[in-house]
Amino acid sequence: MKYYDSIIDTVGNTPLVKLNKITKDIPGLFLAKVEYFNPGNSIKDRIGIKMIEDAEKSGKLKPGGTIIECTSGNTGMGLALGAVVKGYKCIFTTTDKQSKTKLDILRSLGAEVIVCPTNVEPEDPRSYYSVAKRLNKEIPNSIHMNQYDNLSNRQAHYETTGPEIWEQTEGKVTHYVTTIGTGGTVMGVAMYLKEKNPAVKVFGIDVYGSLLKKYHDTGELDMNEVYPYMTEGIGEDFIPQNYDMKYIDHIEQVTDKEGAVMARRLAREEGLFCGYSAGTVLQGLVQLKDKFTKDDVVVIVLHDHGSRYVAKIYNDDWMRERGFLIDEVVTAKTIIERKKITQLVFAEPQETVASAFKKMKEMALTQLPVMDGEINLGSLTEHGILQLLMENPYHREDEVGNVMGQPFPFVHLNETATDISKYISKDNTAVLVKANSGMLHIITEFDLIEAMA
Repeated sequence: MKYYDSIIDTVGNTPLVKLNKITKDIPGLFLAKVEYFNPGNSIKDRIGIKMIEDAEKSGKLKPGGTIIECTSGNTGMGLALGAVVKGYKCIFTTTDKQSKTKLDILRSLGAEVIVCPTNVEPEDPRSYYSVAKRLNKEIPNSIHMNQYDNLSNRQAHYETTGPEIWEQTEGKVTHYVTTIGTGGTVMGVAMYLKEKNPAVKVFGIDVYGSLLKKYHDTGELDMNEVYPYMTEGIGEDFIPQNYDMKYIDHIEQVTDKEGAVMARRLAREEGLFCGYSAGTVLQGLVQLKDKFTKDDVVVIVLHDHGSRYVAKIYNDDWMRERGFLIDEVVTAKTIIERKKITQLVFAEPQETVASAFKKMKEMALTQLPVMDGEINLGSLTEHGILQLLMENPYHREDEVGNVMGQPFPFVHLNETATDISKYISKDNTAVLVKANSGMLHIITEFDLIEAMA
C-alpha cells in the first residue's frame, strides 16, 4: 500500500506548468512552479513545517507549546498544519488588509487570529510584529517563529524548492523569478541555483510602497519609499535577516492594480487560479520581457491559490471600487467622455431653418436640439428639414421654433447603452445627458454604434 503518515508529508514536489498565452510574445520557455499543489495551497507550507522541525530539534519548541507568528495568512497555514499534526497551539497576528478568507481558514484549523492595523511602523506596539513579540514574552512555553529573521525560512527553500527546480528543468534553468517579502523564497532558491550554476539570473518582484528595491539598488534604507499598499504577502518596510542582496540580480516593482488585473488574466488565459502575488510576479515578468532570449528557461513561482482572494481581486465590485477594473458596460458617461465634439451644438427657436441647417452642414451633424438657454424646447433633424423643404422650399426661412419636432429626452449619466438604445427610433434620433460639470451633451445613434463597435 502507498500512503502518507500525515498531511505534512505531502508538502513539496509541486509541478512546473508551461505558460502559453500571456508569455507568447516574449522569447523563451516560461515555466510556473505552481505552489498551490501543497496541502495548505501555498509555498509557505514548506517553511511552516521546516521552522517547526528546526525549533523542535533546538529545544525551543517543547511538547504542548504555543506557536506564535505574525503572518499574512499563508505562513500561518503551514504552521497550523504542522501544529495540528504535532499537537501544538497557534496564535497568529496579522494585518487588517488581509482577506477575511485567509483568517477564516486559519481559525478553522484551531488557530487564534489577532488582527492588527496595517498602517503603523513595525516598532509601534500595535503592529503585528510587536504584538507577536509581546505575546511570546507573556505566554509560557511559547515560541515566536519570526519568519522574517528565522533562517530556517530560506533553508527550507534551499533544501526543497531549489533542488526541485534544478531537477525538473534538468539543470537548464537560466532565470528564477519570484515576488519578495520575508526573503525566504527568493534567497533559499537563489543560493541553491547559483551554487549549481552562477550564471542563473534571479529577478525579485517587489510592490510599490515597499523599500526592498531601493535598498537593493542603493543600500539605503529609505523610509520615504514606504507607504500603504493593497498587495498581500509581499514587500517590506524593513530588511529581514533572511536577505543577502548579492544573490538578487534585479528587483522590479509592480503596482497594486497591475498585479490584481494580471492575476485575473492568469486564471482566464492560462487556467491557473492563483493569488495576488502570482499576478504581481507575472506582471513583473512582462515588464522585464526585454531581458529574455529564445533559449532561456525561466521559472516563475506562483505562491498560492486564488480561493483566498475571491472576496477581493476576483470580486468585480472590490476591483471597481479601487479603480482596478475597467467597466465593460458602456454608459452615457463613457460615451460622452469619448466624443470628439464636447461642446453642445444647438439651434435657437428664433433662428431660421436655413441658419440651423448651415450649422449642421459645417459640423457634419444630422440633428440639433433646440434650446432657449438651458431649456430644452425641441429638436431639428435632417429628415425633418427634408420633409419641410419638399412641402415648400420657402420653409427654409421659417423660424425653427415654429417647425421643430419633439425635444430629445434626457437620460442619466449611468444609463447603459442598452437602455439608451430604447429611446432611439425613427421619430427620435438622439438623447441628451447632463455631465457632472453641468454641461449638456448629445448622444446620437452614431455615437452609440461607435462606442460599442
